[in-house]
Amino acid sequence: MNNGKTSEKPVYCNKCAVTHALEIIGGKWRLPIIWELSARESLRYNELKRRLTGITNIMLTRSLQGLEEHGLVDRMELSSIPPHVEYSLTERCKELLPALDIINQWGEEQMLNPCNGKSAK
Repeated sequence: MNNGKTSEKPVYCNKCAVTHALEIIGGKWRLPIIWELSARESLRYNELKRRLTGITNIMLTRSLQGLEEHGLVDRMELSSIPPHVEYSLTERCKELLPALDIINQWGEEQMLNPCNGKSAK
């Protein structure tokens, strides 16, 4: 007997793949960090900080640590003189880049044609 209730799962749920992905790459700075690193083989911490206008040292450090914990960024300690650290994208993270290219393209279109809060029909 169907009393109007459906047994379909909602498209959005707490444990769905989209939510899981956003937990990994979400936040204000993680995608910009990935985007900057995608344009180069690797970057030193200060080079990355200069390219991310407005990020604090604490947020950059925390964001890089989170990305590293999720296997998206490699941290390489180089024993040159002076010693330094470089960051690069892992192969796992590079799998995300085609999706980021699409988001970037969509964002550029939105910047050219803002809807200003009006429904686009």
